[in-house]
Amino acid sequence: MPESPAAPAARPTPAAPVELSAEDAKLVVLARGARGRVGAVEGAAVRDQDGRTYAAASVALPSLTLTALQLAVASAVAAGATRLEAAAVVTEASTLDGAGHAAVRDLATDAPIHVAAPDGAVLGTVVE
Repeated sequence: MPESPAAPAARPTPAAPVELSAEDAKLVVLARGARGRVGAVEGAAVRDQDGRTYAAASVALPSLTLTALQLAVASAVAAGATRLEAAAVVTEASTLDGAGHAAVRDLATDAPIHVAAPDGAVLGTVVE
């Protein structure tokens, strides 16, 4: 089966200090924790239509590579989620990776994706 091309990276919308709702701030905390627990490049967390949260870290194995956001979305779907309300990714990159962005958009065309630095400072939000 041919591999589908990854979506291009998305830049978060630049903003002054970003104020997140308490629920979205929790996603950043969960993403930071997932990243820190295993020393991963990225951590991510998503919230589904029922308010359940799923956190994950990036995976890089010889036979499998997943972004943290892809794995968080996959965990949500495996648990029965059909829609996402919001997502957050903690990364050292200045852009949101295309594959993670696409995974979120598979379940929600309008869910905000907050991009944060490793210290938890929100760099911006991708809304499209």
